[in-house]
Amino acid sequence: MKVSIFDVAKKSGLSVVTVSRVLNGSPSVREKNREKVLQAMKELDYHPNASARSLASGKTGIIGLTLVTLHDSVLDAIVKEINDTLAEHGYFLALSISQGDEDGFRRSMFQEDRVDGVILLSPMNADIYVMELKKRKIPFVILDNQQRGLSVSSVYINNFKGGYDATKHLIALGHTEIAHISGPEPFLSSREREKGFLAALEEAGLKACSIERGEFDIPSGYRIASRWIASGKLPTAIFAADDFMALGAMDALKNAGIRIPDEISIVGFDDQIYASEFHPGLTTIRQPFEKIGRQGVDMLLKIIKEPSRRNMTMEFDPELIVRESTGAPRRSD
Repeated sequence: MKVSIFDVAKKSGLSVVTVSRVLNGSPSVREKNREKVLQAMKELDYHPNASARSLASGKTGIIGLTLVTLHDSVLDAIVKEINDTLAEHGYFLALSISQGDEDGFRRSMFQEDRVDGVILLSPMNADIYVMELKKRKIPFVILDNQQRGLSVSSVYINNFKGGYDATKHLIALGHTEIAHISGPEPFLSSREREKGFLAALEEAGLKACSIERGEFDIPSGYRIASRWIASGKLPTAIFAADDFMALGAMDALKNAGIRIPDEISIVGFDDQIYASEFHPGLTTIRQPFEKIGRQGVDMLLKIIKEPSRRNMTMEFDPELIVRESTGAPRRSD
């Protein structure tokens, strides 16, 4: 037979009203009585109905997270950190996969008071979400914000520094013919990584050997590297704006019998799980996904507690991870 709130009241020797107040976290309950209720719940193995608690408190206990894909180990790691951190605070996580269109948003779970807050992870067309969330007075934060002009609480990655450090690493090894496979132009991360690449070259008195735009995927990295091979104008080093494009380029080079890093060095960006699994291991720029996820939750919970709080921003630096795909350029005799 299912245990009810009345059974808990009888077991604890207190009123149903007092038990209800304990379940809803009311500060008006004496600590001694609170302990009696909690002990009775434990002995009876009573688990309060989530829907009933939601109606009583005006809160769902659920945080919504929207992202564009699950096929990305860095985003996976951020989602896991968000989930674990929310669990520490007694919240559940609900996922929504969206391509950033208005219809998709309106069909999502972030309607009709289904969530207490929303985390947007690397959204494109973030202004669509921002307008709707503000209109509905739903607390939210943006992680890996791709639009600097929005007046919202956000976590940024210092992509300029990542591009700069990747290129400086290649220059320090002795490379002077360095090419870049950039990401799609609409992404702020693509533009900032390219700026960092160019800044490091300019500082060293060098010019880019070539800049080609990819699509943050393996096929575009493969196609671009294949064109360089076919043209006979292969650089001695490549900085790719993400690991997938770097791995695609590595595949094309290996298929052409070009040795890495003996004949060409490659650096990626993100430190996807595959980066350390390929041979040779990919030198890359690691995003601090644990810090990103935890900071995002911390920001959101503060906004939920104090809706009038001013917008907060945080920027994290990525880290250069050196593996076997980079080395000094081969010297001709």
